[in-house]
Order: sequence, then C-alpha cells, then structure tokens
Amino acid sequence: MAERIGFYICHCGINIAYRVRVKEVAEFAAALPNVVVSRDYLFMCSDPGQELIENDILNHHLTRVVVASCSPRMHEKTFRAACERAGLNPYRAFHMVCVREHVSWVTEDENEATRKAKTLAAAGILRVAHQHPLKPAKFPVCTNTLVVGGGIAGMQASLDIAKAGFKVYLVERQPTIGGHMLQYDKTFPTLDCAACIGTPKMVSVGQEPKIELLSYSEVEEVGGFIGNFKVKVRRKARYVEDNCTGCGECEKVCPIDFPNEWDVGTKTRKAIYRPFPQAVPITYCIEKYDRAPCVQACPAGTNVQGYVALVRGGRYREAVHLIMEKIPLPGTLGRVCPAPCEAACRRAEVDSAVSIRNLKRFAADQVDLSELALPQIADRPEKVAVIGSGPAGLTVAYYLRLMGYRITLFEALDRPGGMLRVGIPDYRLPAAVLDKEIDYILRHGIELRTGVRFGTDLSLQDLREEGFAAVFLGIGAHESLRLHIPGEDEAEGVVDAVGLLRDVNSGRKELPGRQVVVIGGGNVAIDAARTVKRLGAEKVTVVYRRSGQEMPAYPEEIEGAREEGIAFSYLTAPARVFSRDGRVTGLECLRTELGPPDASGRRRPVPVEGSEFVIACDAAIPAIGQKIDVQWAAKEPGLKLTSRNTFEVDPQTLQTGIPGVFAAGDSVTGPATVIEAVAAGHKAVAAIDRFLSGEDLYPNAEGAAVEKPQESNWKQIPEEVTMQPRAASVHLDPIERAGNFEEVDGNFSEEEARREAARCVNCGGCCECRLCVDACEAKAIDHSMQDRVEEIEVGSIIVATGFDPLDPAPMKPYGYGRYANVFTNLEFERLSNATGPTRGKLLKRDVNDRLKFTEPPKSAAILHCIGSRDINYHEYCSRTCCMYALKYAHLIKDKCGHDTEVYNFYIDMRCFGKGYEEFYKRVQAEGVRMVRGKASGVKEKDGMLIVRAEDTLSDRMLEVPVEMVILCTAMEPRSDANEVARILGISTGSDGFFQEEHPKLEPVSTPTSGVFLAGTCQGPKDIPDTVAQAKGAAAEALALSASGQVAVSPMISSIDPDICTGCQICIGLCPYSAIEFNLLKGVSEVNEAVCKGCGSCSGFCPSGAAQVKHFTKKQVFAEIEGIIDAIHSVGM
Repeated sequence: MAERIGFYICHCGINIAYRVRVKEVAEFAAALPNVVVSRDYLFMCSDPGQELIENDILNHHLTRVVVASCSPRMHEKTFRAACERAGLNPYRAFHMVCVREHVSWVTEDENEATRKAKTLAAAGILRVAHQHPLKPAKFPVCTNTLVVGGGIAGMQASLDIAKAGFKVYLVERQPTIGGHMLQYDKTFPTLDCAACIGTPKMVSVGQEPKIELLSYSEVEEVGGFIGNFKVKVRRKARYVEDNCTGCGECEKVCPIDFPNEWDVGTKTRKAIYRPFPQAVPITYCIEKYDRAPCVQACPAGTNVQGYVALVRGGRYREAVHLIMEKIPLPGTLGRVCPAPCEAACRRAEVDSAVSIRNLKRFAADQVDLSELALPQIADRPEKVAVIGSGPAGLTVAYYLRLMGYRITLFEALDRPGGMLRVGIPDYRLPAAVLDKEIDYILRHGIELRTGVRFGTDLSLQDLREEGFAAVFLGIGAHESLRLHIPGEDEAEGVVDAVGLLRDVNSGRKELPGRQVVVIGGGNVAIDAARTVKRLGAEKVTVVYRRSGQEMPAYPEEIEGAREEGIAFSYLTAPARVFSRDGRVTGLECLRTELGPPDASGRRRPVPVEGSEFVIACDAAIPAIGQKIDVQWAAKEPGLKLTSRNTFEVDPQTLQTGIPGVFAAGDSVTGPATVIEAVAAGHKAVAAIDRFLSGEDLYPNAEGAAVEKPQESNWKQIPEEVTMQPRAASVHLDPIERAGNFEEVDGNFSEEEARREAARCVNCGGCCECRLCVDACEAKAIDHSMQDRVEEIEVGSIIVATGFDPLDPAPMKPYGYGRYANVFTNLEFERLSNATGPTRGKLLKRDVNDRLKFTEPPKSAAILHCIGSRDINYHEYCSRTCCMYALKYAHLIKDKCGHDTEVYNFYIDMRCFGKGYEEFYKRVQAEGVRMVRGKASGVKEKDGMLIVRAEDTLSDRMLEVPVEMVILCTAMEPRSDANEVARILGISTGSDGFFQEEHPKLEPVSTPTSGVFLAGTCQGPKDIPDTVAQAKGAAAEALALSASGQVAVSPMISSIDPDICTGCQICIGLCPYSAIEFNLLKGVSEVNEAVCKGCGSCSGFCPSGAAQVKHFTKKQVFAEIEGIIDAIHSVGM
C-alpha cells in the first residue's frame, strides 16, 4: 500500500518567508511521489496550524507527515503530539525539516534559499517513508531528590521539596550548610543581617524530617538515568560523632592553630572546629591530613607534631605522655637521637627545620617522672623474659608490661641500660637522666635481675623451667671490632673504644695515654676522642679513611670535638702499630683517595702507594665498629646465626627459629641507632603479643611484610609564614669542658622552647594529641573514624554548588597580599560581621601582624570589576559587585563616621533591580564619591595606599590616598567545577559555569535529563535570583517525583546480536556508559534507560551492528538520495 504523505511549510511570521518563497516550496512538494497534501501556513506551531495537520490526517487518510519549520529542538515535540492525537505513531509518521536555522537565517539570496528549502523538503519526504514505529520506554520514578550544595540555593530547593512531602538528600562538602551568604554581614539593598535571614533556613533544614543532611560529604559517582539515579556519596570522617553537644570544650584545649577559612584568614581557628557559632549541624569537625613527614620519618612512629604542639602550648606533662606512647626514654632520646624527623621537616622549605630533638629534651626535663601516677594495669598470667636492658629491651619490657604481661628483665651488667649506660659518655647523656627514666619503667612492676649473663649464667632451658612463655633477646653490641693490622696485639696502649667508654662510665677513669690516636669515623670514635681529652690527653687525633663529608658521626658531635681541640686526619688509613718496650709509640698510616662506591654506597677508600707516614702516639683506640657476643648461641638448638654473626629472624615477626623466642635491635641488625632499636622493640612487642594471645603472627594472609606507602597529602604551608631563625641551645664553653663530664649541650629556656615549637607549620592538620578526647564529656570524639561511602537512590539531582571568589593575588598591581590593608570583598564582609575577627568593627590591619587590627580607617577606596569584565581574567560581569560596593560604602560611613572619605571606582554602575537605584542615590547623598574609571593599581607611599585611576568623566588621571582598599572580586566557577560536571554528566560553558539546556526556556535544566541547576553554579547572580532559580529547580524535581513514571526517548542505540563481533569498541566510545559486554553471549548490549542516542557507537561499529533507532542507515541514505534527486530537479 502506497504511503499517503502530507507536507506543511511554515512562514514563521517572516523568519522563514523573508528569504524563502514558501508557496513555491509547497507547490514543489505537492508534485513529489506519495504527497497527497501540501500546504503553507503563517504559524504552523499555533493551535490552528496543528488542527490543520490533525484534520488532514483524518480527512485525507495521511500515513506520514513532514513539517518544514523552525527549530526541531523547540517544536518537534509539538508536531509529534498532533500526529499522535490524530492516531498516528509519532515516530513512524512524522519528520521535521528545519528551514529557519538551516536556510533562511544562513542564506542571503532568495533564489538559493528557496532551492535549498526544496531540496531539504524532498529529502524529508523520501526519508519519512522509511521510518518505523517507536514507543518510549517508561520507568518508575524514585521520588527522592539529591541536592548537591548547601548554600542558600541548596537549602531553599531542599525545603521546598521536603515541604511537598518528598525526601531530600542534601550533600554539602563543608562541615556546615549556609554557603557564602552566611559569611556576609548585610544583604543588599535592604541591609538585612545575612545571618538573621539565613540561619532560620539552616535551622529549618536541620530540623526537617524529610531532609537527610549529609554535611562534610562529597558526591563521588553517579549512575543510572532520570528517575532512577544511583549516587555514591563519600561521608568524610569528621572524627566527631553526632552526639556532640557543641559545647566547645574541645576547642579550648586544642594546641593547633590554622587560618580560619570561614573568616578568610583574618583570624585563626583550631584543628577541631565549627566554622561559626550558628553552624548546622552543630557537630564539631577535626581537620586531618596524612601523617606529618616528621612522624613518618621517625622509625618509632612518634607523634612528633603532637608533642611539639603541646610544648608550644606549655603542656609539658601531656607532651611527655604523648612521647612515651612510642618512646620509653624521652629525655635520653632528646639527647642522643639522630633526629631523622628534622631531616623531613617541611619548615625547611621556609627557613630551617624545627629543633625537634631539643624540644623533646626540653619537655622531658620539665617533668619529674617520679611524680607521675602509674596507670592501672590489668595483669595477665603469661611471663616474658627480656634479655638485655638496652633501648630495645627496655622498649619491649615497658610496652608489654603496659599490656599486662609479667616481665622479668635480665642484664649482664650491674646496672640496667645496656649500651646507653656504658657506651655513651655522661657529657652527652647524664647517668641521672637515664636512671630516672629506667626507674620509672621499672616502677610499673617489672622485675630486674642484674649481673646475669645469658649463655653463661642462664639458658633458654632455664627460662622454660621458670615458666616463661616467651623470650626476647635484646643483646647489645658490646665488643669492638679489631683493626687486623701488624702490631695491634703486641703493645700496651691499644685500647678498644667500647671498652674504654664502658670503663669510664663505670667509674674507672684511667687515661690510656697522652698522645692518643682514635681510628674510626662514627659516634663511638668521636665519643672516645672527646672522653680521653677530658681524661687529660694532651693531643688527640681522629684518623678516618674517607673524607669529612662521608664521616657518619653526627655533625654536631664532630663540631664539638673540634671546639675541644681534637684534630682530624681525613683520607688516612691505619697500616701498622709501632711500639717500643711493649708500649705503643706510633701509628703508621697510608693516605687514601676515594674510588667507586662500596656495598654501603659510600666511595671506597683506595690506599695511595708510597704515601706512608707515622703519627706519633702512646695510645691507639680502634673504633671501627662493634659486634655482639653470640658464642653461646651454638648451645641453643634452633637458634641460627647469619653470616654477620647476628640472630636469624623472620623479618616480619622477629621470631627466631625457636617458637616463642624473639630478637631485635643490635643482635639482629648489628649496631644501630637508639631510635632504630626502639622501633625494632615495638615490632617485637606486637609479635610477642600476637604469639601469647594465640593469634596469627602475620597480620596479612600472605605472611609478607606490608610497608605503608609514603603519604604526602599535607596541609599547605600558609603564605603568611615568615622566616624566623631556628633556636640554638647554649653549649658549655670548650674551656669549661676540660677535665669534667658535665653535659655540653644546654637546654632551651621556656620562652625559647615555646617560640621554637611555634615555628612548626602543622603539616598533618590535627596533631592527634587527644586533649580533646579528655575534654569531651559527651565522649563524642573518635580519632579512628574512617571515611565511608554510602549509595543512595534518587530520581532527580539539583546542583547548587555555588561559586568561588577570585583570588586577586596574581593581579600584582593591586597589591593584594603585599599591602596589609588591601582587602577582598569577602574579607571586608567578615570584618564587618559581628562574628568576625573584629566583632563587626571596621578596623585597619596592623602592617606587622596580619591577625591584629588597630583603628578605623579615615578613608577607603572600593575598586570595582577586579577580575570581571577583564579580558585577562573573566570577560563576563559578575552582576553583584556594583551592588555590594554601594553597601560597603554605606557601612563604612555608618561604622567609621560620616566624615570618612569613601571612593567608588567603577566602569559602569550596574545597579538594576528592585530598590537598587534608590540605594545608589542614598549613598550618593551620604557623600560617597563616585569615580567613573577602573583603578589601574595600588601602591604604598608614606603609610598611605595610593589608588591610581582615570576619571573618564573629567578625562583626568587621579592618585587618591586612602587608608583601606577593598577589591570587588569576580565570581568564578568553583575550582572543582569540571570534576563535578564529569561526575554528574553535565557540561560547562565557555565561562566555566555549568551549562543550562536553554538560556531562556530551560534555565534550570541541563542536557542530562533529571539533573537541574540552581544558583551561582550556573552563573553569577545575586541572592533573590539565586532563591528564585532554586525554587524553579525544586519545581522541576517535584514535577518529576509527582509523575510516578518517566518516559525515555525511543531514539536510542541498539546492537544486533547476530552481527556484533564482540570487539567492544563501542563500550569505550560511549560517553554515557550505556553499553555493557555480555560475557555469556559474547556481544555488546545497550542499556536503553541510560542511552541518549548520540550515535557514537554507530559511527564507529566496524560490523554495522550498532544502529540508532530513527537514524538507521536506510533512513539516512534515503534522505541523502532525496537531496541528490532534488538538486537535479531544482538546478542547484
């Protein structure tokens, strides 16, 4: 049966008819095959025009309809509906030809336009005969709505929807809702208090049962389609539970200060905070980042940032408690730790690292450990033997005891402390400091047995018979390595360094010689050299086979030795010990030069042939390394040794080959630093606890060690941080050091310590000192809280993410950031606000302290269009600047006195809106001076800010001196706008703001069905317009929720499974993730609910399996054929 086609062409008033001879086109169409009706009409989209089509369908039995008119985007739905009302399938029966945008608006010649219109009409008529019936798919609608952004737009939209009885999820990334409006002081033009009109909205949102407020949260992923979105929301850990009462006691004890973002850096806040007193929710929030680099650098994981912050606040006892969570010997480590934390300190990016080790020592020295109350320990029955009371052994004993285990500490010497006791001289580590700290450890109920040498007086079997369930071997490296050079064993006066230090620390202070040579470059060598100097040696020389740069001893120790007159001979290697009558007389040495790196990574010393020379001496002290005494280990079956004569242990559990026997410290690694021994002790504590608790020794299933990745998400160092010298401790004068072992390094004064601690830039945010935990009566603070991701289902999404104010710092001529009294508009709002840094008083900023404010300004300049209407930044107008600039002028006059000189420098005064012109006239009457001309810059002269501008009305260049400058900065798209657009599947315009579907007819809709816009995320606007748009977006969401179901366009892609090869090219091309691969069938399949019919898959499908319904190849080719035929007939 032949098709019966009706053709209709619209005059569109004169939009089409003024270029196209409409009647001629209708006559041309009437002669085409299967066309039974061809008409022209003035307005086809009007009711009479639609009735004409409907009547013709019924009277002439039309099966197809082609309308040549204006934009299909606007009117295709209209004509489809007319066909459907007349009983035709609107997709099979109807096709629209655009002859306004495609012809009359783009073609100037009437003949050419008419020929082109005929060609397109012929193409449409030939195409429509090949169209197939389609039916929109219908899906039920989830009635929930997601509102993204909790500013005034988001709050208004949420309340409107909730009041209509539908559930709303309001997601806000900040800890509180309110947005920028709540930062303002007054609103224009009524001068209402922003908080007075905003906080009732906030309270209503917080109390509305239909609104689920997800503050401090962010949308991570959006899937699904209109009416049926699945949204993943990340609930960021705020570390404070919802039972927080908002009392603020936690804030009072927090030692960390940060610039307050709510007050735009004009004052500080704590790490635990709420942005402002009326915040909703009232729950506090803790700002955390990755662990500070100093914490990560500490082998023991000490909370460095925490105790430094506590020192800054004068809370020394709390600082020591925090240190002792990881270090049982705070005063000791405060003196002898190599301080790897300081090497990682980010303060060095500004000037130099914080003196962390000295702050640890200062804190420890302020606290008398004997006065500290002991914790309540719940005893466990298991007994643990700890062999060795050096740093590793003391760590294991102390922390296992805190867990409740019964600890016995065995020590070969007559006093505990190991190498700390006998290997470090008193001038570095006073015995009294070590005694107090060990006494405190033992007071926890640890049994100490001294004078017991393991392997000689005690064996593992003996310990088993005593009922010890676990044993820790923490034996130190008490034996020196030999030089293995001729003459070493043949003369008196060759004294090993460890033995010398042990004798001196034990009270046997015998001088080995007057002319002493110490061989080695480590701390033991320097300790030995400085010790014999104190014993009375006349000349001490340190011989080291590499250069001074490779010397492993601490630089401060080397410098101290130099101050005491100790000589250094670098690139010198010992070759022979000379003696006479059994007494050392000299040390033959060779000069060396540095060759390729050796196994340690340092350059290998290579002897220079023929460079022998002799250093006269009567004592030689080798200090080239230490080892542990493990000869007894052969008697213990299962206790294996490495090639370095250290215990062989599992690297993760530190367990030896004997179950229940663990080892760490020097006995496993060889000689190491004190802090490394403490860290190894902690690892052993964890393993022993798991062993005694019957748990798997391996925390992860594979049994392999899992290293924490390096964390680097730290808080940025504030720009206002200025260079400050690092505090230096006082050293004992070198002359006074002679002959005594008094401690060389003095301590900070309290003022010095707190000032030095204040140099910390708090990289990790909250320092986790946990003072807030103790202060919180509601027990609402949980530092272990983690982010969590929730999935919610919604039918519609309203985007109300707001704007960012432009940062004018890059606009150097205006002096922002350089001159103290150049403010942004938002900073001025906070100054004028009663909850701001000055409690609403307009005061100038102290030029030496940006957090201090002094007196009211006597003059002020308000500069318009900073970043707006500027080809270098934003060409658009921000719409609100002129309004609030007038408001600022009034507030300055009102708060600082009417004799205050106020200037407004503007390009054009754009005060449109209800009551705006009246306000403009009001401030003029108040004496505000209006200068038509954009300010070109601000400079400082004689304490005044000089604003330079051209007055375009008088054609004069002006230089106006004022005391305060306010920059009216542009509204910008949010910094994360592109990422939000990607997640939500919407687009941004050339200005960066989110793009609406149509600027006039669909101002709140987006091209993504079911996603709507509200407020300044769509473009700059003031509060009334923002609220109006929010209400419009809410109405759209409500209409969708109330409909109960949604129809999805049938013009979508389909994939023929019989042709599809399973190449999956289409999956990667689909911008809507609407195509999935069916593994069972081996073909790609389209999710009809998600597909938008863009055709990307069809264009690239190599097999032709992917087609777009209503745009099949047969239909498209028919259209092309119609164009070609028409070209021949009309003569184009």
